[in-house]
Amino acid sequence: MKRVNAVIVGAGAAGGIVAKELSTAGLSVVLLERGKWYTPADCRKDDLRNQRTTVLGNAFGPEDEGNPRVVVDSSGVPRTVLPSEGAYSNNAACVGGGTLSYGAQAWRYMPQDFKLRSIYGAPQGSSLEDWPITYDDIEPFYDKAEYEIGISGDYSGTPFKGPRKRPLPMPPLPPNREFQILEPAARRLGLHPFHIPMARNTVPYNGRGPCMRCRWCCGFACEVDAKNGSQNTVIPVALATGNCEMRTESMVKEILTDDRGRARGVSYFDANGHLQQQLSDIVIVSGCATESARLLLNSKSRLFPNGLGNRHDQVGRHLQGHHYTGAIGYFDFETYDDIGPGASIAITDYSHGTPGLVGGGMLANEFIRLPIHMIDRMPPNTPRWGLAHKKAMRDWHKRSIVIMGPTQQIPTADGRVTLDPDVKDKWGLPVVRISGNVHPHTFEIGDMQARRSEAWLKEAGAISTSLMAGKPKVVSAGQHQAGTCRMGNDPQGSVVNRNCQIHDVDNIFVIDGSVHVNNGGFNPALTIMAIAYLASDALVHNWKGTGFRS
Repeated sequence: MKRVNAVIVGAGAAGGIVAKELSTAGLSVVLLERGKWYTPADCRKDDLRNQRTTVLGNAFGPEDEGNPRVVVDSSGVPRTVLPSEGAYSNNAACVGGGTLSYGAQAWRYMPQDFKLRSIYGAPQGSSLEDWPITYDDIEPFYDKAEYEIGISGDYSGTPFKGPRKRPLPMPPLPPNREFQILEPAARRLGLHPFHIPMARNTVPYNGRGPCMRCRWCCGFACEVDAKNGSQNTVIPVALATGNCEMRTESMVKEILTDDRGRARGVSYFDANGHLQQQLSDIVIVSGCATESARLLLNSKSRLFPNGLGNRHDQVGRHLQGHHYTGAIGYFDFETYDDIGPGASIAITDYSHGTPGLVGGGMLANEFIRLPIHMIDRMPPNTPRWGLAHKKAMRDWHKRSIVIMGPTQQIPTADGRVTLDPDVKDKWGLPVVRISGNVHPHTFEIGDMQARRSEAWLKEAGAISTSLMAGKPKVVSAGQHQAGTCRMGNDPQGSVVNRNCQIHDVDNIFVIDGSVHVNNGGFNPALTIMAIAYLASDALVHNWKGTGFRS
């Protein structure tokens, strides 16, 4: 195959942006994606088979059981987990990655999130560090992501936010019933509610129409193409340049290096299972925190016997996701109006500033609860089946509200991805092995957030409440996964520099959520996108100067 300037592994939130930025700058690009390019027609609105209920299948990949993982439980016992099992954690494998089916909340991290260690110190047993970049460094790229991807909402109602140059490009959707119930209650509590920022068209934008407000949103592809991801924004722009070629159903085996230790391309299995080589001047890894770490660890050679970027045993460490906590409130009047996406109102008053807690998180009402989701949100002691169960479903499905949010997770060096020594996937590659427990301070933050959610619901008129403050026994590797290839100035404690360039190899980049030093108290998608723009900007600048020729 013809040598190209750049090969990108993964066509998700970050990989799609990098492909667009490089190809529009004139670089020749090959974009490799292990999954397919799905459309809403391929993914019918099946309540039982969507990405939020993986035990009944993954509508957006992995498609088969040939991609297992090994999860080590809290007692140290490993277990092989298939993609159809909940413990696998739902990671999309398709063009657009998670942005094809996500709920599309598009949050900026707050300025404090980039310097947690300086502000709070590091809890004992944690690996909490500051980012090597600041909010001011990334703000222009947040702005670029908001306008190029297309974000709606309104931050004007809260003082708890980072400074910005201009408002979001689209207004929020009109308030739904839950917004109307929760907004005055929040104000009575002295809080500052506002419209959630979302990667969703509310008016015609970039040639596509607005949201039709159906109930099938989070976990589903949008049938009117109003939900904005890399598959319908930046990737089409990249392909239209003529400089970018995308190859789907292409599973990358390893990054190839020469006898000087520099990347020379990748080898990958094509859609027919044949092993191919794509040579390139630079390699960008954008597979997600678990799969990017796996690829680096699988890329072993004489000069890199422990994998690429792993000279100091940092690849795979500091894995973190989000510990979701909150509360469900039960009301004596109907709260449900069947207007999607459901999630509409949020507060960030509790993201920082609580004595004794390292950060916090935003709180928001939840997306529409399909009946299957309501099963785990019944009042305590509800029977799991039978007439009493059915009656409870009828009583409470339309008379309940969930408030929850992603807790700022405290990273540890032992929360990690390694290669399993025994289990291999259908291509014969060692699979991801996930191990490590959640730092206990994460649960302390989450417990406080759950009680705050409960107080908000009670003020809104809930006649009873139930806390949602579970304590997962192993670190999360789901759709909000981060860490494993963290950025930093010190090569001994990080994998990439502030421009997402591997310390050990100047023509390999990791650009995705794996470079996050912490995961914020927010959905990370917009930050993944902003980092992709930031790193691409530096990459293009350096390419034009040196071409990464050593």
